[in-house]
Amino acid sequence: MAKIAISLPDEVFYAVEKERLACGMSRSEFFRRAAQEHIRREQEREAIEQYTRGYQRYPETEDENWLYAAGVEALAADPWDEEENH
Repeated sequence: MAKIAISLPDEVFYAVEKERLACGMSRSEFFRRAAQEHIRREQEREAIEQYTRGYQRYPETEDENWLYAAGVEALAADPWDEEENH
């Protein structure tokens, strides 16, 4: 496992200390989780951007719009009673 040293403004350091102590985390765990969450969010953002670009390049065709509308109509005709599903 790699070890790093970082510099933080005092106000950020104190905010981190307050948060991590309240959660019962070590500094390493706090920053590891923060880094992992940042990476997860960036990957999600990139995936959404790729999806959006793909959709813009290849929008739905009229056939796909009709199929979607038919599916919505078929599902709307079926009663959705939560009691029966349990």
